[in-house]
Amino acid sequence: MKIKNILVLTLALVAISCTKKEKVDLLVINAKVYTVDQDQESATAFAVHQGRFVAVGESEDLLSQYTSKEVVDAQGKAVTPGLIDAHCHFYGLGQNQQVVDLVGTQSYEEVLERVVAFNDEKPSTFIRGRGWDQNDWEVKKYPNKAALDTLFPNTPVALERVDGHAYLVNQAALDLAGITVNTKVAGGSIEIENGTLMGILVDNPMGLVDAVMPKPTNLDIVTALKDAQEIAVSYGLTTVNDAGLNRQVIEAIDSLQQTGDLKIRVYAMVSNSEANLEYFLPKGIIETERLRVSSVKVYADGALGSRGATLRSEYSDRPGHFGAMVTPVEDIQALAHRLAATDYQMNTHAIGDSANIAVLRAYKAALVGTSDKRWKVEHAQIISPEDFDYFSTGIIPSVQPTHATSDMYWAEERLGAERMKGAYAFKTLLDKAGSIALGTDFPVEQVSPFLTFLAATARQDTQAYPAEGFQMQDALSREETLKGMTLWAAYSNFQEEERGSISVGKMADFVIYNQDMMTIPLQEVPGVQVHKTFIGGELVYQE
Repeated sequence: MKIKNILVLTLALVAISCTKKEKVDLLVINAKVYTVDQDQESATAFAVHQGRFVAVGESEDLLSQYTSKEVVDAQGKAVTPGLIDAHCHFYGLGQNQQVVDLVGTQSYEEVLERVVAFNDEKPSTFIRGRGWDQNDWEVKKYPNKAALDTLFPNTPVALERVDGHAYLVNQAALDLAGITVNTKVAGGSIEIENGTLMGILVDNPMGLVDAVMPKPTNLDIVTALKDAQEIAVSYGLTTVNDAGLNRQVIEAIDSLQQTGDLKIRVYAMVSNSEANLEYFLPKGIIETERLRVSSVKVYADGALGSRGATLRSEYSDRPGHFGAMVTPVEDIQALAHRLAATDYQMNTHAIGDSANIAVLRAYKAALVGTSDKRWKVEHAQIISPEDFDYFSTGIIPSVQPTHATSDMYWAEERLGAERMKGAYAFKTLLDKAGSIALGTDFPVEQVSPFLTFLAATARQDTQAYPAEGFQMQDALSREETLKGMTLWAAYSNFQEEERGSISVGKMADFVIYNQDMMTIPLQEVPGVQVHKTFIGGELVYQE
């Protein structure tokens, strides 16, 4: 009798233990989950504990296995891994919130109006602005500083072109920087018209003005980073690759992340200066849960819109002009060999076909005898057909699809029909490289990853132009585009084991949407709204 009672009691305890649920921090149920995990492509639920995914599956199963005080019923909404912007200027976005916004101006006159209005509201001893693009104006030519000189005869003004590769400055700024018609700077141009300065500085000469601008305070930096985060997480961005930062800003990011004021994860590319290299390279890779410092950002050339991209043949719309290398070829080669001996990536901005082949050759020579370096070509915008094979050797293309739909109105005027065949060739690059990292280059373009999605897939702008799509042979599928903004971007950062998919063991970065960009008509994707953004299982944004 005693043995029978013991047996019954034992069976009861086993039954109780079998039904006992595991406690977790968060359960998400009734979702349409795009995991971006090849072993489990879809799910309806997942569990999060201590900042990581601990189970991914079906709602009924997970509810029977786990219990949590926090349960999010997604009510059928689409969910993806947290979005990664593989090339942007996160800190620059924050800085832009403190200067004159010139994006979308339709004329030089409108630029002037905005500058005057801004200065009336926030008077400054040095006026800064960003976002003008002469290609959007009826008169598609560089403006002249004369009007700025009249409006601001004593206050320096520096207005940055939308791509960040040209300044419009007034005479007060030129005087402060010591720039005259006789000033010479390699790697760019100081535009002169009728023997006088126009006030246009392209690429390297901009540094002369940068040197005399007021330096940002620590408070300025902190404010900019927080402002940028507020914008980024509202678009579902959980990791941002900032393409060029100095030590002061990187240390500010780390400090704010450690105190919890900055939740977003940052892959920081160190700006290519000797001071930065001497400080960071000896330290090796720096990585916390939210910050990775393991790459150097280099500029090979300028931008196509300001005719600073370096081409093998002259510009079709400016005979005799080829652009100019921002960093001399021999310096790129030397730096490549220097970095190949370290654990740091080399991530090089290259727009023109001449700049791209210079970078690709330097990479090939420096990487002999190495493995899995994952060096990137940032933009990889115009490639000669015979040069695409370089991307089959482990070099990763990091591209920004909205550049294609922004530039398509005038790119052929710059390049001619033949060179366009190798321009904005995302599918060709993917086929060669096996992966492609997608970003926006914000604030050069808008922050929205949904515009990236439209440009990569439909190859159209928000007005459905062109109707047939722009060079559709190089469009990406929806699945490829989502991977480019998640898993492949993480891979390009050496972080594919930690993020980029909704997989057990990875950091619980994910986004819940009000619309499903994987199924709705492509032209509706730019209107997609983020419902909630989570980083490490923590809610960081909700509409």
